[in-house]
Amino acid sequence: MKDTRLNKLAEMLTTHSTRLQKGEKVLIEAYDIPETFTTELVAAVCRRGAIPIVETKHNYVLREIYRHLDDRGFKLWGEIEKFRMQQMDAYIGVRGSNNISEMSDVSGSQMKLLQKHIFQPVHHEIRVAKTKWVVLRYPTPSMAQQAGMSSEAFEDFYFNVCTMDYGRMSRAMQKLQRRMESTDHIRLKGPDTDLQFSIKKIPAIACGGQFNIPDGECFTAPVKNSINGAIHFNTPTIYQGVTFSNIRLEFSKGKVVNATADKTERLNEILDTDAGARYVGEFAIGFNPYVTKPMLDILFDEKIAGSFHFTPGNAYEDADNGNRSQVHWDMVMIQTPEYGGGEIWFDGTLIRKDGRFITQDLLTLNPENLMEGVSNGNGHVNGNGHAKVNGNGKLKKVKLHKKGVRA
Repeated sequence: MKDTRLNKLAEMLTTHSTRLQKGEKVLIEAYDIPETFTTELVAAVCRRGAIPIVETKHNYVLREIYRHLDDRGFKLWGEIEKFRMQQMDAYIGVRGSNNISEMSDVSGSQMKLLQKHIFQPVHHEIRVAKTKWVVLRYPTPSMAQQAGMSSEAFEDFYFNVCTMDYGRMSRAMQKLQRRMESTDHIRLKGPDTDLQFSIKKIPAIACGGQFNIPDGECFTAPVKNSINGAIHFNTPTIYQGVTFSNIRLEFSKGKVVNATADKTERLNEILDTDAGARYVGEFAIGFNPYVTKPMLDILFDEKIAGSFHFTPGNAYEDADNGNRSQVHWDMVMIQTPEYGGGEIWFDGTLIRKDGRFITQDLLTLNPENLMEGVSNGNGHVNGNGHAKVNGNGKLKKVKLHKKGVRA
């Protein structure tokens, strides 16, 4: 028997996220996911009158390629992928995983070749910049283990998160976007954390399910040389297949001048990848009401309600502080009471305390309002709560973002 939730998810990806039109070509990349969902995606694409191009990939096989391919091989592979992506109008990438650490023994030098010849030219320069796209994970027993949940409970959680009403969320976060764009000075406080920086004149981008599923964040970037202080992250993070915890970064004039973790040497090796890796390319506030604890999957963890993330490395072009790097590493801090609490200050005004928004204009982003609908501005919930859409598929007054290069 088919799971009707797969159909609902496929419909959302082809309508709300990629807004497919008749005759458009869409590349579906399926990594370690069941054929049942791939076929649901194909059917949904065809119902829109679009043309599905499908490739299935397996991380176990990719690991072997990544470990042994030389520069010439990566270059050829990249040229083939680049040509195909250039033919596409849209892209849907679904990532399953039987082992989140599958790539942990791929050397840093090999990962740099992958970044140079495939991620950067294919995904950053073409997919992100020139197509309508969305990326998401697929629920697996491995993910359920990461979340500390049974497979059945995790699937219920997954579909609640991934098929929530993102139109409602998109409308609710407009005031946060406007407040961020009018803010100069940010201060972040928490256990062993006191960090200050400016976001003056850098756009804020509201993220409501157009490019990442799950979604639920508003991001910008610090003025490159403005960061001072220290931050001690309380959430584990995984980068290039390696899990890190207890990361602590000290900043002076925007640069990480001291970095420690449970794997301090490997952490600093990554931060020394290039000149931009010790500067920060993103600051974002997370508020997905269904995501409440970390599970070592950044597409989920960066959306945790009551969290923010700070990102050493490359800045996104639509919220650009000029920093460029091969690295883009989202590091998450949760500020709810069970994780030690914390505060976010905008220009001397406390806007979130212990994970809850406290200013009148931002009450709509607290979990009880996002789950039930969209606030009418006084903290109460309206009945419809749907975001209006222009003819070109863009949400009115909400800037669509182009995150997800890492995926």
